[in-house]
Amino acid sequence: MQNGYFRMVSTGEGGFGLKIVPPTEGGEPVRLNEVTDYLTHRNQFCDLSVLKKAIDENCETVVHLGMGNCPSESAVIFVNVSEDNMQAVIRIIPPSETGPKLSVFDVLDELKHRQVSYGIKQGRIERSLEAGQYCTDIIAAEGEPPVHGEDARIEYYFNTDVKAKPTQNEDGSVDFFNLNTITHCRKGDLLAKLIPENKGEYGVNVLGAKIKPRDVKKAALRYSLNIDINEDKTELTAAVDGHVTLVEDKVFVSNVFEVENVDTSTGNIDYEGSVQINGNVQSNFSVKCRGNIIVNGAVEGAYLEAGGDIIIARGMNGMSKGTLKAGGNVVVKFLENATVEAGGYVHAEAIIHSTVMAGDEVTVEGKRGFIAGGRIFATEKVTTKNLGSEMGVSTIVEVGVDPAVKTRHAQLQKDVMEVAKELKSVEPVIISYLQKKKQGVQFTLQQAQYLKSLLETRESCKSKLESMNDEMLKLQYMLEKQGNAQVVVTGEVFSGVKIGIGEVSMVVQSNMQYCKFIKLRGDVKMVGL
Repeated sequence: MQNGYFRMVSTGEGGFGLKIVPPTEGGEPVRLNEVTDYLTHRNQFCDLSVLKKAIDENCETVVHLGMGNCPSESAVIFVNVSEDNMQAVIRIIPPSETGPKLSVFDVLDELKHRQVSYGIKQGRIERSLEAGQYCTDIIAAEGEPPVHGEDARIEYYFNTDVKAKPTQNEDGSVDFFNLNTITHCRKGDLLAKLIPENKGEYGVNVLGAKIKPRDVKKAALRYSLNIDINEDKTELTAAVDGHVTLVEDKVFVSNVFEVENVDTSTGNIDYEGSVQINGNVQSNFSVKCRGNIIVNGAVEGAYLEAGGDIIIARGMNGMSKGTLKAGGNVVVKFLENATVEAGGYVHAEAIIHSTVMAGDEVTVEGKRGFIAGGRIFATEKVTTKNLGSEMGVSTIVEVGVDPAVKTRHAQLQKDVMEVAKELKSVEPVIISYLQKKKQGVQFTLQQAQYLKSLLETRESCKSKLESMNDEMLKLQYMLEKQGNAQVVVTGEVFSGVKIGIGEVSMVVQSNMQYCKFIKLRGDVKMVGL
């Protein structure tokens, strides 16, 4: 297959003309505009209709141009470099019959003139010239694209899924203990491994310029007590027997601090690991820890705060002052007159006159399975058997994301830009100072103090950016989850209950059964299960 082409030739009758050679085997026909441009630049003219007819007839023919000797015209070499400078395409109009013969070096010189210096396909050019491939787009040079690297990643060798939920027994009660949320480890166990980033390889465009691969993210193993790290800081192993958890991307190994009761015999507890209480927690005491809190008895008006989960087997009567605050999940038999805040889900058999806030879901199920009174909030979903009461006690259930979250996310985006701008402004000055210092330049006391303040500013900016970016990711996760927010009632919802989804709400006007509440076309709607 060859494209059609044209060239000036002698006619043998004391004149010269333009020879039109048709394409073969489905090649591209001669382009009329290419011919007219060629003739115009050489002050040669002919009847346009005659020229068009000669091209359309698709057979070899000569269009008369003038009398006298055929002009000596060199080949025309067009070089088109792509916008991304990754490819150079040549298109050649052959020399006239009396013009100088075209060589591969002519093409190479034209490429050099256009600053094309890398990835030149000389063999391809030579073959196209030998085959007489004129008026044909030929890829004469190709760049080498960059090889993009991979972000660093961390592989964990323990269960990092904190969404394990309690199971319901055949008799309708809930098993609060077999949650599999605690992963035990033995001394020497491999806990986490860092796979370093692969920076990739530079590419080169046809102009010889290097192309940087995309930036990759670095990572570092974060860990706390009772963990060993190897010399190249790529592996974490347990230094003691205990259990391992992941809290805010930090690997944590601890032994469990075990007591019978939290009362006057123990006082308040503040522990780095997890706490197991075999009995009860009396009113006015507090238990704080970085891991999990497990209470096999009951909790009164106490304060419990855990970096992980809080599990209470016999429930909590908060006496309007009891508080549970968990970075993970809260699993409790019942809640009455209590305040609960969980980063994950909240699971109970009954919630009465309590304020409950969950980062994921609130699930109330079991023999009783009801929510009556108070305010319940969850980002994703609230599921309960019964909601409200026949007595009409004030019960508010809200799902979705508070508008304040959106406002905070937008403000963080602006703050990140401002801090990044400040960081960008100090970097060149620091580099300049450090280069001078490397060259042996002695600074005055004032210059040294200025450099110190710049370095402090840089570190402060980096710290702020890391903190704000982490917060933005968490808020973004919340915003992404709000689209399917819903309230599900598997039993009966009573009139007077207020249901809120995002920024809209409704008050249930009459008792309904087996239904769920969703946001539809800007309003809260009830649909059947």
